[in-house]
Amino acid sequence: MSSMQDFMISRVRVKLLELFLQSSGELFYVREISRAVKEEINAVRRELDRMLVAGILKSEQRGNRLYYFANASYPYYPELLRMVAKSTHLGKKLRKLKRKLGTIDFIMFSGNFVEGKKVRHDEVDVLIVGDVVLPELQVLMKEEEERRGKEINYTVFSLEEFEFRKTRRDPFIMEILYSTRVMVVGSETDFTKRNMPGLN
Repeated sequence: MSSMQDFMISRVRVKLLELFLQSSGELFYVREISRAVKEEINAVRRELDRMLVAGILKSEQRGNRLYYFANASYPYYPELLRMVAKSTHLGKKLRKLKRKLGTIDFIMFSGNFVEGKKVRHDEVDVLIVGDVVLPELQVLMKEEEERRGKEINYTVFSLEEFEFRKTRRDPFIMEILYSTRVMVVGSETDFTKRNMPGLN
């Protein structure tokens, strides 16, 4: 039975959540996990057992190894994804350096980007809306690309252009609005609301 007690977490569990939720669909065995999170193997085993019981993870035997992976059916899976996306790596930096980046209205990560899944070449990973200091943003994006080992497809709009495209039902924007996402900065309600001309 899932409950709030699942979130009374240790330092090790925080690291495990980051590993599994940023690599959705990937399978890891114990020693591999221990190396990745840089924690003692017995502490990792204890947390893995607790996360299995809670339903946060699932396991699968392959040969003589037991592999672990994130359980996408866990009731709080979407909330955990949001928490990890906002509090680690790029999400953490964007929130921390928000003022340095200009006047930011919204920052959105696509669901696939958050889960570390492969995306189409034309699919946006990150959307930033506002009056953005591009050189500062480019530094952060380059750092994250180096960490992930792949290019990040990000797009920047002014608030005026973003609102105009929403009103015009621009296909690019509509695809973003109808897709799963994590709001790193800004309100989900304001992000999706279409302001009709003359009503502001």
